[in-house]
Amino acid sequence: MSSAANHQRIAELASDRAVHRAFAWFHLHEQQIRKWQLEFVAVPAPPFGEAERASWFSKKFVEFGLEDVRIDEAGNALGELRSANSTQSSPIVLLSAHLDTVFPAETECMPHEEDTRIFCPGICDNGAGLAALLGIAAAFQATTLAPQCTILFAANVGEEGAGDLRGMRHLFGASPYAKRLAVAMALEGAGDNTVVDRALGSRRIRVTVTGPGGHSWADAGRPNPILALSAGLLAISRIHLPRTPRTTLNCGVIRGGTSVNSIPESAMADLDLRSSSAQQIESAELTLLNVLTDVIAEENQQNTTGGELRLHAERIGDRAAGALPADSALAASLRAVDRHLGLVTDSRIGSTDANLPL
Repeated sequence: MSSAANHQRIAELASDRAVHRAFAWFHLHEQQIRKWQLEFVAVPAPPFGEAERASWFSKKFVEFGLEDVRIDEAGNALGELRSANSTQSSPIVLLSAHLDTVFPAETECMPHEEDTRIFCPGICDNGAGLAALLGIAAAFQATTLAPQCTILFAANVGEEGAGDLRGMRHLFGASPYAKRLAVAMALEGAGDNTVVDRALGSRRIRVTVTGPGGHSWADAGRPNPILALSAGLLAISRIHLPRTPRTTLNCGVIRGGTSVNSIPESAMADLDLRSSSAQQIESAELTLLNVLTDVIAEENQQNTTGGELRLHAERIGDRAAGALPADSALAASLRAVDRHLGLVTDSRIGSTDANLPL
């Protein structure tokens, strides 16, 4: 579709009286949306602990008149706004926002207000996205705005950290919706001036070094996994990574040992690789594993007291890199909406739920 045709299509939508009523509903119900946000952010949703908040959203989806409301096998809260001509095989638009916060279960999450601001862990990420999801569903119900195809509303799990996009992976994998999802839009954080249309790829690797262990005095000289892992981390910190496409490597977690006077039996580190290029992630992962393997082999060669160090590496997270093609229908619609409303939406790269569909 040409640029002019896209602009014409958006102008026609904007002139629809039902669309006008939806915009008016938003203006009139800002306080209601705020009230919902205050209510659900008080429901804890730590990583792998989103069930209670998912239940809260399911009840709201029923209240808004969505159909086939349920919590799926992954824990996502789902509800359909069906078009009049919907069939079991017709395309679906996925509109989602993630339920989980980055904060652990013991975090105090009761919100409080100061003037116009709300303070609470997760109030923005992703309380704002979830509030928008509720507002859109409620506006459809209140204004009888009829979509041309079915919209699947999803309050999904597993966006943060070790969640590794498990909610989205289910929707695009084992879910019965997988083959019908034609367009996906994820609501993330606050503001209306940015769009993440490029997916920052990441790979998380847990590296563990094990050894025989022992007492610091009686078994002195035995190989020490903490020291060996430290040598390995220092070596990979010297790996040259490309600036274009930008590729980064970080060690964010390190653990090991049980007491100051014992030679540890194991040491572990979590590594985070990021790049906009899937090829660079593969290359960097291979390089760092080779470097670590060489360091441990050298440590074993120098050891003359018996016992051997072993290296184990496993992937604990994998987000693919990708991008929305500039000539796609979704990108063209975004540009047309910007032009009609006089907005300048900033295109950004990020690591979000959108990684998987991108």
